[in-house]
Amino acid sequence: MNYATIKKNDVANGIGVRVSLFVSGCSHRCKGCFNQEAWDYQYGNRFDQETIQFIIDSLAPSYIKGLSLLGGEPLDPAHQKDILSLITEVKEKYPNKSIWCYTGYLYEDLLSNRVGNSGLAIDILEKIDILVDGKFDEDLKDIRLNFRGSSNQRIIDVQASLSQNKIILWEGM
Repeated sequence: MNYATIKKNDVANGIGVRVSLFVSGCSHRCKGCFNQEAWDYQYGNRFDQETIQFIIDSLAPSYIKGLSLLGGEPLDPAHQKDILSLITEVKEKYPNKSIWCYTGYLYEDLLSNRVGNSGLAIDILEKIDILVDGKFDEDLKDIRLNFRGSSNQRIIDVQASLSQNKIILWEGM
């Protein structure tokens, strides 16, 4: 897996000041995407253990509220193993920091294992707090929305959804 960039003090992609990882590679290729350069799976830098350690270290300050995963497509089947490794380490080191993930896939497809075939998507869902799901739809773009680009996208409280076995939308704002 490659990544386009890491932002150490991001305030646009989740609650509070966050560390954001922008993964390279996306097959959705949504019209009007804000990050088209990250569609290329080879774009940017190689994601490795040194990258994970940099993210872990960047999460250390108490004012950092958590990690946000964006792209490209962080839940692309080709990325799931690396994403799972990262968030497992983050949750072990910082159990009280939140993990947000932005994906073009739908929660239902991830949960039913229709994205990839190894069950990794479910393992990832079990470790993240908030999932912003659904492809960006330029026709539904709305700049007044918090933490999403188009009105078809949902902000899902993943842990509540898993425990109640139904989609629970996040109502944090």
